Parts: sequence; C-alpha cells; structure tokens
Amino acid sequence: MNSLVNFIIVVITLVISSWKANGQATLHFDVVVAQDGSGHFTTITDAINAIPSKSSNRTYIKIKASHYNETIFIGVEKTNITIVGDGRDNTIISGNKSNAGGFHTFETATFAIDGDGFVAQDMTIQNTAGPESGQAVALRSQSNFCVFYRCKIVGYQDTLLANQGSQFFRECDIYGTVDFIFSHAKVIFQNCNIYGQRPLKGQSITITAQNRDPATGDSGTVIHNCTISATPDRRASGFPVKMYLGRPWSNYSTTIVMQSTLDKLIDPMGWLDWDGRSLLGTISYAEYNNRGPGANMSDRVHWKGYKVMRSYEEATEFTVRKFINGDTWIPLTGVPYEPDLIKNM
Repeated sequence: MNSLVNFIIVVITLVISSWKANGQATLHFDVVVAQDGSGHFTTITDAINAIPSKSSNRTYIKIKASHYNETIFIGVEKTNITIVGDGRDNTIISGNKSNAGGFHTFETATFAIDGDGFVAQDMTIQNTAGPESGQAVALRSQSNFCVFYRCKIVGYQDTLLANQGSQFFRECDIYGTVDFIFSHAKVIFQNCNIYGQRPLKGQSITITAQNRDPATGDSGTVIHNCTISATPDRRASGFPVKMYLGRPWSNYSTTIVMQSTLDKLIDPMGWLDWDGRSLLGTISYAEYNNRGPGANMSDRVHWKGYKVMRSYEEATEFTVRKFINGDTWIPLTGVPYEPDLIKNM
C-alpha cells in the first residue's frame, strides 16, 4: 500500500511540475479576453484600458484563442502587465498599418508597449501589410524589463522595434525581410528562430539594424543560441536570396551573434554596409562560436568595427547575466533563461 501511495505522489508531483513548466497553470488571471463573450471583455484594448494604472502589483490578462484585428497601445502608465495567449497558433493579433498606407514607421505597430515590466507569452503578433508596403512594424516595445516568451512576431520590413530599456526574447519565432529586428534598446534574443521571408525583387534580407548613438549610448542587440534560416517553406523550395546578419544603422551600432546556428543562405560576407558606416572603426559587430554552414568565417567582412571573438571571457560580457543584468529581473517573470554562455558548445 505504501509503495502505491508513494507512486501516486510521484506521478502527481510530475504532473504539477509539467503544468508549472508550461507557465500557465499556476497563474490566476485578473482579466480574461474572449471574442465569444465568455470573458470580461471581447477586445484586448478594452481590457488594457480597464486595468489599474501605475500599479506596482502585476496584472495577469488571459487572451483566449481567436484572431484579434486590433491595434494595441499600452501607455507608459500601464505597468507590470502579463498577457498570456492560448498558443502562438491560436491567439493571433493582427494589424496592417504601413508607410505605404500613410503612417510614419513608429505609428505602424500592431502592438506597441510603453509601460515598464511588460510580459507576453504564447501568442502571435503580426503586421500583414506585405513586403510592397515598406516599413510596417508588428511589435514596438520601449518597455524597460520586458519579456516575450514563446511568441510569434511576423512582418516584412521593420517587423520588430526594441526601442529602449532592457528587453529579453525567449523561444520566439521572428519573421521578416529588411532590418526586421531594429533597435535602440539593450536586447537579447535567446533560443529563438529567426526566419527570412522572401523580399521584394532586388532586395537582400538584413536581419538587424542597431542604432547605438552616441558613443556613450548603452544599447546593443545580442542573438544567443538562436537558429537563423529561411522560413521552412522557402527552405524546402530553394531560396536564391542573399541574407545578412545585419547592417549598421548608426555610427556606433552594436550587434553580437553568438553560439547560434546559421543556415547556408547567410552570405559568406555575413554583414552588409550602410552608407559607409562599416568603414568607421566605431561600430561593434562580432560573432562567437556559431555553427552551421553559414558560420564559416573565411570570407567575412574586413571592417575595422567587426571581429570574431576568440575568448570565452570576452563573449561573457554579452550574456543575459552581464549584458542586461537579467538575474535581477527575469526570474520575477517566471520565464526560463540561460544566464551564461552554453558550455561545451
């Protein structure tokens, strides 16, 4: 009998641990959004407007499975919000504003966050304007200490703007064509899939465009243990388009790609020039211990501001622990993360 009881206890413990790993079962949701009327609100905007402003306590919002055609803005007064969907293929938030539609790039975002301490999990945020529409942002975040976990962020040119503060993206799928991860923030992408979509004829794919300026600016983009490739359908059918890890948006642009898998579509040069800025010794571009057919260093650019990091100690400066001081705030969100470089890789 005791053996049976012990076995049942072990099973229950494993189930509970599994639920906790999923990140939802232990949450109590303060607000539920459901288009079918089964929640407190039918739109995300109404839910955001209803919650307390300038709250030091975290507010949890559940977004039930549906396709939400909304442009979401979370103002600076709406702090410490966590929104959780029903999965990236089930909870989908869509917009289609673009430069071609008469909007400034900053105004095109489907989902824009100014309030600090924001967390999003298990949903898709997309801008469906298409490659011919120019700049069309899916996500704009200038939330300090914000986290995106298991989200899908889809667009073409300028998909994702990490605009300021310290930000962390974990296990996200990010799609785009031109400068589709552009930033002023101090941001790390960890264990993400970064997909190049087919651009307009004559265009190349550039993943990052980082805007650190002036020299004293405290910002940079780090891609850590990610996979960079064409979208699965394009990869299967062939993809005769050049893809680059990034180009320098400003004179002190800082981008690090480390311990990541680079597909063969990455051009051997690795990086692309932008108005001669690469010739300056002021940019900081680096790679460390990448893998895959696109990680061959033999034909990389020979810029003053580019280097291949050789030492573990040097690369450590761009980890979650060091670069965004993640140990002090990411654990509070419940999102998993790797604080250091991955050993034996």
